[in-house]
Amino acid sequence: MSTASTNALARASSSYLRSAMHQPIQWHEWGEEAFAAAKRENKPMLLDIGAVWCHWCHVMDRESYDDPEVAKIVNENYIAVKVDRDERPDIDSRYQAAVGALTGQGGWPLTGFLTPDGKPFYGGTYFPPQDQYGRPSFKRVLLSIAQAYREKHGEVLEQANMVTSAISQAESFSGRGGDVSPKVVDAIVESALKMFDERNGGFGNAPKFPHPSALDLLIDRHARTGNEELRGVFVSTLEKMARGGVYDQLAGGFHRYSVDERWVVPHFEKMCYDNSELLKNYVHAWQATGSEFFAEVARDIIRWMEEWLSDRAHGGFYASQDADYSMDDDGDYFTWTVEEAKAALTPEEGEVASLYYDINEVGEMHHNPAKNVLYIRAGFEEIARRLGASEERVRELLASAKKKMYAARIGRPTPYVDKTIYAGWNAMCVSAYVEAARVLDLKDAQHFALRSLDRVLAEGWNAGLEPAAADRSVRLTLKHVIAYSDPKAENRDTTGVLDDYAFTVIACLDAYEATSDLSYFRFARSIADAMIARFFDPVAGGFFDTAGTAAGKSAEEQNALGILGTRRKPFQDSPTPAGNPAAAIALLR
Repeated sequence: MSTASTNALARASSSYLRSAMHQPIQWHEWGEEAFAAAKRENKPMLLDIGAVWCHWCHVMDRESYDDPEVAKIVNENYIAVKVDRDERPDIDSRYQAAVGALTGQGGWPLTGFLTPDGKPFYGGTYFPPQDQYGRPSFKRVLLSIAQAYREKHGEVLEQANMVTSAISQAESFSGRGGDVSPKVVDAIVESALKMFDERNGGFGNAPKFPHPSALDLLIDRHARTGNEELRGVFVSTLEKMARGGVYDQLAGGFHRYSVDERWVVPHFEKMCYDNSELLKNYVHAWQATGSEFFAEVARDIIRWMEEWLSDRAHGGFYASQDADYSMDDDGDYFTWTVEEAKAALTPEEGEVASLYYDINEVGEMHHNPAKNVLYIRAGFEEIARRLGASEERVRELLASAKKKMYAARIGRPTPYVDKTIYAGWNAMCVSAYVEAARVLDLKDAQHFALRSLDRVLAEGWNAGLEPAAADRSVRLTLKHVIAYSDPKAENRDTTGVLDDYAFTVIACLDAYEATSDLSYFRFARSIADAMIARFFDPVAGGFFDTAGTAAGKSAEEQNALGILGTRRKPFQDSPTPAGNPAAAIALLR
């Protein structure tokens, strides 16, 4: 990969896009320039959607997009477009739905093949450099798709039109008026109970995600009904997650999900929004049970976020910490060999840490079996019995070992922290911090949360104007990106989506309740009015995720590129709480 020349992504603002500026692929950002080139040259578009924190995105970059042979195929046959799913959730959600309809696959990296007007006709996720994992090689896919586009052009266009039409119909939810029955909640709770993993906690099989909204529902339902079965489900799940490798045993905070059903081997990226929602889970679990274990996990989540995801100078929560520190590792920063542990600890500390965290010669990482994921294997009583020591001594040794191992880990090459500040994700963190501060008496956490919200409102609210709109509520806008991570990047305006508005309204109401400061209530009311004006569907009900006809403009009038003209009403959590339920909660308050 050449470092001398750059492609068009050198002009991008997103950290993910800028990381690919030296690749030999002639990447474009999503925009009119790319679509015009595809139409002018009559080439299909190759769409890559990923994120700076995404391990398999890094793998595909290293294996394929850095490969000159792959670059030659792509540059000769395609117009290549790279998208950051965090920066453009509107693009990601629509093409995830399209590729899911075509192939049943979804996730990141998302690899889409589009007509020159952006309609998808084929896609997938990660493609390997050679035929493996039951998947064809990326080179073979690229050549086959290019050939099909040339030789079966009519069939390709027909497929693209069918997919686009199907997605448009599937995404345009039309509701009916009526009362909400409590039986709906009962049915959701019953569904969650059926999916509960009694052995390992959590819901379903591997890969296993935390599902904070489901856990909060069960905690709330238990509080209302006293149902002890529900208590058993959320207590088991939260305890086993916090004792597993999906939880960072040294620094605090949760990784995104677990590869296995036991919560041992995670995907190592750590997201601010996952940790904000899990923080609320553990605070609520402490309220429901009085277990100090849950309170301690909540405090440790805040401790990690303060250290790694907080702009302490200006206020604001950073977006994420990467899984890897280079293109070639897989969680090496977070995992340990026996020798690495021995080098950091005294023999006595090492003995306790090895039993507690299950550090052995053969660990859990498939790419390097000597690497161990730290998880809690044995309790203090068992370790004390095995070593013939007191529990107090075991606790002392473990506390010392934990500090030394964390200090040693900080000395390693560190995974990238994306310092981008997103409005909606910051609002989620603000709400979680304010509640944790109230329940656990954490005054510093509340102070930082309010500073962060003040920054979002000062820099993000009413940042853009649409003077042609008659309704002032439409002209008042909220940015999606408050600040980009790279100081060299242009701090361009990005239009807020429904999630940004809904979560910010909730955060303002939380701040108002915590402080009695009327300015937060006024912000909440103004942003809620703008949310209704921009996103609400007055005909069929519900909120669209992006402004369109709800703001008085058709998709054609806005010159929507690709399938961005497709109207979506998000009701399903993925990966954050969905925009429509969040908007409903905000308005009910």
